Amino acid sequence: MPHFKIEKDSLAPIKENPFKLEKEIQSLTENNLDKILKIDFVKSEFALNNFRIDTLAFDKDANAFVIIEYKRERNFSVIDQGYAYLSLMLNNKADFILEYNENCKNTLKRNDVDWSQSKVIFISPSFTTYQREAINFKDLPIELWEVKRYNNNTVSYNQIKTGGAQESVKTISRKDDTVTTVNKEIKVYTEQEQLGNTSSEEIIELYEKFKASILNLEDIELKPKKKYIAFANGSNIADINIQKKSLKMWINLSHDELDDPKQLTRDVSKIGHWGNGDYELQIYNDDNLEYIMSLVKQSYNKNRK
Repeated sequence: MPHFKIEKDSLAPIKENPFKLEKEIQSLTENNLDKILKIDFVKSEFALNNFRIDTLAFDKDANAFVIIEYKRERNFSVIDQGYAYLSLMLNNKADFILEYNENCKNTLKRNDVDWSQSKVIFISPSFTTYQREAINFKDLPIELWEVKRYNNNTVSYNQIKTGGAQESVKTISRKDDTVTTVNKEIKVYTEQEQLGNTSSEEIIELYEKFKASILNLEDIELKPKKKYIAFANGSNIADINIQKKSLKMWINLSHDELDDPKQLTRDVSKIGHWGNGDYELQIYNDDNLEYIMSLVKQSYNKNRK
């Protein structure tokens, strides 16, 4: 899609300013990981067992490591390379934790990491049709992101979506021992699995009502996690855990940021909880749907990109 800038009453084309080196993409991304992917930088050029990981990062939301690779050439297999890196990590967990502890302010123990939510991200100016089709699985722990730089000093990062893939990557695992081994420990969670937490049609219908209301906000992305379903626009806006007889929602605002005159939420800033934000509420019906959405919109206005 062409891009333009407005010059008086005319549109002037914005042309792409291609990256000459992978290192340019890497430096720009590493310096802005918190803004682009909402994850923390750990180490650049992490070398281990004849492998060299371009960028090692950590996702505090998932408590999991993220491996990032940058590519300018187009002749590589995202499946083969992605699973090779994940296998390296799972076979050398202590080394990854040590690298984190030596480079970050906080300290991790092995049990602090949710290895099941680890993933690999490839970032490139473009991907081939074959590479795009290769990730068309509903449970693949690999993401493709395209980065473009333009001559008006702007940059875009866009994730390539799988288009509602239904097939599991496990269908190819029989042919590859590495894929089989990694898939035993790493899991990509789906909305359908979260819905399996309840057999109540009423709760499923209740979830669908809140889901539709939240997705009606602009540019909301649904992201199933291990313990909840996240609704995000850059940052998480709200998270929902589907329970047997109710929904539990977390609103991503810090203590004293939420205006809740009905006092439906409780402050969980000082106790352990799954979702993002300091406000939690239990939902049993849709009686307060509009009011609860007014709370969600406060988070949306604060956290949207």
